[in-house]
Amino acid sequence: MTRLVVRPKISNLYPWLVKASVLMSIAMLAPTAFSQSAGDPLDIVYLRSNFFVIAGAGGNIAAQVGPDGVVIVDAGTREAADRVISSLKKVTDQPIRYIIDTGPDADHVAGNGILAKAGRSIFAAGTEPLGGDFAKAMTDGFAASIIAPNQLLARMSAPTGQKAPFPSDSWPTESFAEKRKYIYMNHEGIEIFRQPAAHSDSDSIVFFRASDVIAAGDLVDANRFPVIDLEHGGSIQGEIEALNRIIEFSVRPIPFVFQGGGTYIVPGHGHIYDVSDVVEYRDMIVIIRDLIQDMINRGMTLDQIKEASPARGWELQFGADTGSWTTNDFVEAVYRSLMVKQK
Repeated sequence: MTRLVVRPKISNLYPWLVKASVLMSIAMLAPTAFSQSAGDPLDIVYLRSNFFVIAGAGGNIAAQVGPDGVVIVDAGTREAADRVISSLKKVTDQPIRYIIDTGPDADHVAGNGILAKAGRSIFAAGTEPLGGDFAKAMTDGFAASIIAPNQLLARMSAPTGQKAPFPSDSWPTESFAEKRKYIYMNHEGIEIFRQPAAHSDSDSIVFFRASDVIAAGDLVDANRFPVIDLEHGGSIQGEIEALNRIIEFSVRPIPFVFQGGGTYIVPGHGHIYDVSDVVEYRDMIVIIRDLIQDMINRGMTLDQIKEASPARGWELQFGADTGSWTTNDFVEAVYRSLMVKQK
C-alpha cells in the first residue's frame, strides 16, 4: 500500500524545529527516487491541505487537488505510472486534468501518456464533452492535457520519418512559445515560466500562487550538483538565473516566523526545499562558477581545474565519484559553459 507522510502541525515551535520537522518527515525520500523497485510503494508528502508530492516514481511529482480535478507537475517514469495512479486514488477521486512538464528527462516525462489517458480532459469535465468528435481527436480521446514549452515538444518528438525518443502519447498536447503561460484551476492561479538555457533548453518552473509552492524540476536537485546539459542547450549562467527567479518568487514566513510556512520548493529529486535552501544552493553554484572562471583566467587547463577541486566544499552533500553525474562531470560542464561564453 502507499505510504503517507503527513506534515504535523507545529505552529508553536521554534523556526528551526519547523524546518527540521518537514525535512525529517521527507528526508528518506532522497534515495527513494533512485532506488525503488517496480513493486515498492510510493511516498506521499503533504505540503498543504490541497497539495502533496509523490516520490519514488523517478523525479518528484507535485500535485494540486480540488473540485476542478488534479493538476500534476511531471509524471515520473513510464514503469512507475500505474503506481502513481494508485497513489493519486488514495488521495482523491478527482481525475487528472493537466500534466505540466518541467523538463525533458525520462524520469520526469516518460509517464505522461499513461497518466494522461488515466485522466480526463477539462473539455470533458461535464456530463457532455465539449467539441464532439473534433475535441475527442484533439485530446487523444479526452485524455488529460500535457503542457510544456515548444522546445520540450521538439525534444520528445522527431521530424517525419525519424524515430522519436518518446511515444507520441507522451508528447505535450498544449505547447507554448511565450515566456509565461498560466491556467486557473481549483480557485488558484498556476503560472508556468520558461527558463531557457538552464538545465537544458526546455526547462520550466511552475508556481502555484495560492498554495505558495514552486515546482522547480531539475533546476534544483537536493541530491546532487545540478545537471547542466550542454548538448541540449543548458548553461551555468542560465541555471543561476533560473534559481534567482525561484528565489524572487519565494517568501519566508516573516514576521510570524514561529508559525512556520513560507514558500515550499519541490526539487526534481530529494527533499523539499524552502527559500533559504535555494539561496544556499544558488550561492554554492555561483561560488563554484566564480572559482572556475578565475582558474580559466589564470590559464589553467580543464585537467588542472579538476585536480584543484573547486567544488570540494560541497562534495560530501552533492558530489559523486561514480554514476550518471559525477562531481567531475559538473565541474567540466561549468568549465565548458564558461568557455563557450568567452568565445
